[in-house]
Amino acid sequence: MWLLFAFLSAIFAGTTSVLAKAGIKSIPSDLATAVRTVVVLIFAWLMVFVTGVQNQISSVDGKSLLFLILSGCATGLSWLCYYRSLQTGKVSKVAAVDKSSTFLSIILAIIIFGEKCSFTTVIGTIVMIAGTALIIEKGDTESKESRSWLIYSILSAVFAALTSILGKIGVENIDSSLATAIRTIVVLIFSWLIVFIKKQHLEIKHVKGKNLVFLILSGIATGASWLCYFKALQTGDVSVVVPVDKLSILFATLFSFVFLKEKISKRNAAAIIIITIGTLVIIL
Repeated sequence: MWLLFAFLSAIFAGTTSVLAKAGIKSIPSDLATAVRTVVVLIFAWLMVFVTGVQNQISSVDGKSLLFLILSGCATGLSWLCYYRSLQTGKVSKVAAVDKSSTFLSIILAIIIFGEKCSFTTVIGTIVMIAGTALIIEKGDTESKESRSWLIYSILSAVFAALTSILGKIGVENIDSSLATAIRTIVVLIFSWLIVFIKKQHLEIKHVKGKNLVFLILSGIATGASWLCYFKALQTGDVSVVVPVDKLSILFATLFSFVFLKEKISKRNAAAIIIITIGTLVIIL
């Protein structure tokens, strides 16, 4: 079942990227992230009450709470970097570089949890690194705007890897839906704190209805992805759950091509195929 949940997480995550790209047009990425988080919070706590696990709140131990808070902070930083990179970079490129968090997560899982590193995991990771390197073209490091999306995508990957590791520890002893809801509170506080520090809350009234609809849909997709992801983490190994989840790059690329009309170069397509092959090698 954990494999099914990881796969569903990938589908929802791929949908999130495209909806968010459509929603952040003409508004600050930090404000868009904060608005989306409100939707994710509502969705997450709704699931807590639907599944009837709200009574377990009092039994959450200090260790679980600490690591869920740290995981939430890492998620907040990852989101802020990811949606900042989406403003200037193509979905297919941003998603591909962001997925480098896969091999970072694998390395950390081996070091921290002592998860076994098989020969196929090593080969798959090397293939994924090669695919990620291929998608970064020469022009991506020449102009200031190009460097911007690349740097933020890399930072997003680092924080996403920390999210997985910290989340794995925090979700060990409590229901995954409740863990997701608790983490979302942290992300919400973190996101809105950034917005108020930058005084972007004054721009809320300028958010267009169309943008708001896409942000809400993106938030719902994110909430669904999180619920599936942390459900998979409860019983599955980080070194396998994370690669499956990162198959979202396929869906993100496909949806961006169909709905956003983004052109995908042969180089980008080859890189995405290589990353996918590396992922499948690790899974299988």
